[in-house]
Amino acid sequence: MNFYVYLIITKRLNRYITYVGYTNNIDKRINLHNSSKGAKFTKGRKWSLIFQKKLPTKSIAMKEEYKLKKNYKLRRYLKNKYLKKNENINFTTL
Repeated sequence: MNFYVYLIITKRLNRYITYVGYTNNIDKRINLHNSSKGAKFTKGRKWSLIFQKKLPTKSIAMKEEYKLKKNYKLRRYLKNKYLKKNENINFTTL
């Protein structure tokens, strides 16, 4: 079974916030976040997937999730790259 580490983004007031997680079913997990049934931090917002990495085991996925959560420079880079690519994104309609 494969696992995924992912990074999602949303707009809150005038700034963008991100969330890092891991799962074995990326589509289902994003749908849970967007339907307010995911993590408590993600409730009530519309999220967009900006990064995912496929990994072979849960333990490796958990380690990679931890690394991504602590690596602010990489998260900022991925966020800025996504925002430049999607300048006209509207999070209220996602």
